[in-house]
Amino acid sequence: MRVIGTVGLPGSGKGEAAAVAEELGVPVVTMGDVIRQECRDRGVDPATHHGEIAQALREENGPDAIAQRSLPVIEDELETDDTVLVDGIRSGVEVERFEEAFGDEFALVSIEAPFELRAERVDERGRDATGADGETLAERDERERGFGMDEAMDRADVTIENTGTLEAFRRQVRALVREGPDALRGDA
Repeated sequence: MRVIGTVGLPGSGKGEAAAVAEELGVPVVTMGDVIRQECRDRGVDPATHHGEIAQALREENGPDAIAQRSLPVIEDELETDDTVLVDGIRSGVEVERFEEAFGDEFALVSIEAPFELRAERVDERGRDATGADGETLAERDERERGFGMDEAMDRADVTIENTGTLEAFRRQVRALVREGPDALRGDA
């Protein structure tokens, strides 16, 4: 059993890492899906209220609320698969929750890229640097950091510096998913 969590600021490559895992047949549990579902449950548009609802969930249910809601989904996937990728960890408290649940079988990977490169990527995805809710990329970074993302990134078992080609990044993610974080310790 292996649970691989990813952490990184918007535009760093977490979504691409999830896509690579899915291509390899590895289930991906996206923590943002918990927030999107909560938005729908509250009758608000996830595209415009995602950050607000993420903050509300944490205020109402504790800083690990989203991780707690993700655990049953991860455990269900582990019933039939040896590896699960958890996309979108946002804080050290969430890391602790997964470490408690999965012990040494949990590995955290920080996916990092400089601000300007991330801004270009966000723009290339057809979203300008201002999100649907009016937040600029810098404001989104600040909100994510407010959840404790810097602490989570600092706690990562391995870091992927996503500054090269898309294929080089995809190669690193394939190695990570197939062989675990030890496959990257010499490359990252």
